[in-house]
Amino acid sequence: MRARAMVVLALLLPASITAVAADDILPWQTDSTEQKPAPAARKQPPAAPAKAPEPKPADAKSNAAAAAAAPAQPSGAKATAATTGADAKPAASKQAPAAPAAAAAATIETSAAPAAPKPAAGAAPDAAKTAAKAPDPVPAKKLFGAAKVAARMTPKAIGTYAKGCLAGGEALPTDGPAWQAMRLSRNRNWAHPVLVAMLERFATEMKDKESWPGLLIGDLSQPRGGPMLTGHKSHQVGLDADIWFKPMPSRTLSKPERETFEPLLLAKDNGSEVIKENWNDGFARLVKRVADYPEVERIFVHPAIKKKFCEVSGPDKAWLAKVRPMWLHNYHFHVRISCPAGSGSCEKQKATTGEDGCGKEVDDWIKLVSRPAKPVTPAPKPTVPVKPPPPAPVLTLEKLPPECRQVLAAAPDGIAPPPPVAIAHKPAAPPPAKPQQKKTAEQ
Repeated sequence: MRARAMVVLALLLPASITAVAADDILPWQTDSTEQKPAPAARKQPPAAPAKAPEPKPADAKSNAAAAAAAPAQPSGAKATAATTGADAKPAASKQAPAAPAAAAAATIETSAAPAAPKPAAGAAPDAAKTAAKAPDPVPAKKLFGAAKVAARMTPKAIGTYAKGCLAGGEALPTDGPAWQAMRLSRNRNWAHPVLVAMLERFATEMKDKESWPGLLIGDLSQPRGGPMLTGHKSHQVGLDADIWFKPMPSRTLSKPERETFEPLLLAKDNGSEVIKENWNDGFARLVKRVADYPEVERIFVHPAIKKKFCEVSGPDKAWLAKVRPMWLHNYHFHVRISCPAGSGSCEKQKATTGEDGCGKEVDDWIKLVSRPAKPVTPAPKPTVPVKPPPPAPVLTLEKLPPECRQVLAAAPDGIAPPPPVAIAHKPAAPPPAKPQQKKTAEQ
């Protein structure tokens, strides 16, 4: 009987001892910074809730006290109980960390996709700038300056005199019965057909009616107009022409001579009077005849030349309303005609006032061009690095009328324009918040 009792006692003791060991380990083995995991749920009657309540330290102490108060067992039972308890505690210690291991697994799973490491300071901005930097814009003057022949299109002046292009341009013959074209290497003897016809008529009339030897004609426009590689800001739509004051020689100039032939200077750049030895009253008749053409809108000359015209013109000064003083035009006069028919996208210039400009206007211009230049004093060296000024804005194809893209690409020998460049616009700032109005009793 005693042996049978010992066997029964040995079978019953391990479960209780194991439960006590587990309850003793869980409370203080769990990290205080983490949420304490619930112990393994014990078997409960079907009516009991699914989640077992967390064991409390007080229950563990009570169980430990009850175990201490149990009656002593025989030596064989003690040995069995001790052996079973020793085996149970390691088993419990292996089961207890299961919950913390689950938390660690969750932590590892959460950090499975770590954030990309930040590049070294300074490396990322430079790389971003390099990747985001757009290619330098192509100046429109390089595109139109490369055109060798006119666009085979209906003749049309497009845009403004200083920002446009020319479709269907016509070349002024390099030699005519009363003119010779100069500086042929520039390839700027192209214009709207209306201007070409007017120049040929003007040269012929001056020779036949004024006994003028003939005209030396300088820059008109490029084959397709547009901005020029050097020189003029205007002359872009085929409606401008530079005509030299120097009469045409009696012989035909060779091509090399036309590149180096010296013009006749009628005034110094900052002069207030014309150069007497170079002056001829026939210059006034020359400019008056072209000014009388209805299609001529303006004629630009140096202020000193305009002043001289006012002095020699006599009572008839109406034609001088079209003669406008301008910087540097001291060896040629610049003729500009109005927008011709069929050029709907040609922007007209504001009409002149109709006054001859021989009074205060020309005097003010004389003061302006003859004003002595300010002495240049070297600027002191800055003590701190000075940021260089921003580069001048580039006139690109996007800043010209859209039709100029077609003119540039038109046959023959069209030039493929670069792809349009998107112009970045800053987002509009949000409107300021309206102040909250305090509600009154009436509201």
